[in-house]
Amino acid sequence: MTLTAMLSVAPLDSPAADFDAEIASAIDALEDFDVRYETHPMETTIEADDMDELLAAVKAAHESVDAPRVSTKLKIDHYREDDLAVEEKVDRVEAHLGREASSDR
Repeated sequence: MTLTAMLSVAPLDSPAADFDAEIASAIDALEDFDVRYETHPMETTIEADDMDELLAAVKAAHESVDAPRVSTKLKIDHYREDDLAVEEKVDRVEAHLGREASSDR
Protein backbone atom coordinates (compact mmCIF):
# COMPACT_ATOMS: atom_id res chain seq x y z
CA MET A 1 0.00 0.00 0.00
CA THR A 2 1.31 3.43 -0.89
CA LEU A 3 -0.12 6.84 -0.14
CA THR A 4 1.07 9.77 -2.20
CA ALA A 5 -0.11 13.24 -1.28
CA MET A 6 0.23 16.75 -2.60
CA LEU A 7 0.32 19.28 0.24
CA SER A 8 0.24 23.05 0.10
CA VAL A 9 0.10 25.07 3.34
CA ALA A 10 0.33 28.87 3.47
CA PRO A 11 -0.72 31.83 5.61
CA LEU A 12 -3.51 34.00 4.19
CA ASP A 13 -4.46 37.63 4.82
CA SER A 14 -1.44 38.04 7.11
CA PRO A 15 0.76 40.94 5.91
CA ALA A 16 2.92 40.63 9.04
CA ALA A 17 3.61 36.93 8.45
CA ASP A 18 6.91 35.97 6.84
CA PHE A 19 5.46 33.79 4.05
CA ASP A 20 8.65 31.83 3.35
CA ALA A 21 9.39 31.26 7.03
CA GLU A 22 5.87 29.95 7.67
CA ILE A 23 6.10 27.55 4.75
CA ALA A 24 9.48 26.39 6.06
CA SER A 25 7.84 25.79 9.44
CA ALA A 26 5.18 23.61 7.81
CA ILE A 27 7.80 21.59 5.95
CA ASP A 28 9.91 21.22 9.09
CA ALA A 29 6.89 19.82 10.96
CA LEU A 30 6.92 16.82 8.60
CA GLU A 31 10.26 15.70 10.08
CA ASP A 32 8.48 14.33 13.17
CA PHE A 33 6.60 11.73 11.12
CA ASP A 34 7.39 8.55 9.21
CA VAL A 35 6.89 10.09 5.77
CA ARG A 36 9.09 10.87 2.78
CA TYR A 37 8.69 14.31 1.28
CA GLU A 38 10.08 16.54 -1.41
CA THR A 39 9.29 20.23 -1.74
CA HIS A 40 8.62 21.86 -5.10
CA PRO A 41 7.81 25.50 -5.92
CA MET A 42 4.03 25.06 -5.59
CA GLU A 43 3.62 22.13 -3.20
CA THR A 44 5.27 19.36 -1.22
CA THR A 45 4.88 15.75 -2.31
CA ILE A 46 4.54 13.32 0.60
CA GLU A 47 4.78 9.53 0.52
CA ALA A 48 3.59 7.39 3.43
CA ASP A 49 2.64 3.79 4.19
CA ASP A 50 -0.10 4.63 6.67
CA MET A 51 -3.11 6.96 6.35
CA ASP A 52 -3.08 7.92 10.03
CA GLU A 53 0.60 8.89 9.83
CA LEU A 54 0.01 10.92 6.67
CA LEU A 55 -2.93 12.80 8.17
CA ALA A 56 -1.05 13.44 11.42
CA ALA A 57 1.84 14.91 9.41
CA VAL A 58 -0.54 17.13 7.42
CA LYS A 59 -2.22 18.31 10.63
CA ALA A 60 1.15 19.17 12.17
CA ALA A 61 2.20 21.09 9.05
CA HIS A 62 -1.08 23.03 9.08
CA GLU A 63 -0.88 23.81 12.79
CA SER A 64 2.75 24.94 12.57
CA VAL A 65 1.84 28.00 10.49
CA ASP A 66 1.56 30.98 12.82
CA ALA A 67 -1.08 33.15 11.16
CA PRO A 68 -4.69 34.11 11.88
CA ARG A 69 -5.78 32.39 8.65
CA VAL A 70 -4.16 29.35 7.03
CA SER A 71 -4.92 27.68 3.69
CA THR A 72 -4.18 23.97 3.36
CA LYS A 73 -4.71 21.99 0.17
CA LEU A 74 -4.35 18.22 0.23
CA LYS A 75 -4.71 15.70 -2.57
CA ILE A 76 -4.22 11.98 -1.83
CA ASP A 77 -3.57 9.12 -4.24
CA HIS A 78 -4.02 5.84 -2.35
CA TYR A 79 -2.77 2.60 -3.90
CA ARG A 80 -4.54 0.11 -1.63
CA GLU A 81 -3.33 -3.13 -3.19
CA ASP A 82 0.10 -2.21 -4.53
CA ASP A 83 3.22 -0.22 -3.77
CA LEU A 84 4.07 2.54 -6.18
CA ALA A 85 6.76 5.04 -5.20
CA VAL A 86 6.56 8.60 -6.48
CA GLU A 87 9.65 8.02 -8.62
CA GLU A 88 7.91 5.10 -10.33
CA LYS A 89 4.96 7.32 -11.25
CA VAL A 90 7.29 9.75 -13.00
CA ASP A 91 9.26 6.90 -14.60
CA ARG A 92 6.07 5.51 -16.15
CA VAL A 93 5.19 8.85 -17.75
CA GLU A 94 8.77 9.37 -18.95
CA ALA A 95 8.71 5.93 -20.57
CA HIS A 96 5.80 7.09 -22.71
CA LEU A 97 7.45 10.42 -23.45
CA GLY A 98 10.77 8.82 -24.31
CA ARG A 99 12.49 11.60 -22.34
CA GLU A 100 12.51 13.34 -18.98
CA ALA A 101 9.30 15.06 -17.97
CA SER A 102 10.95 18.45 -17.60
CA SER A 103 12.53 21.16 -19.72
CA ASP A 104 15.51 23.51 -19.47
CA ARG A 105 13.62 26.73 -20.27
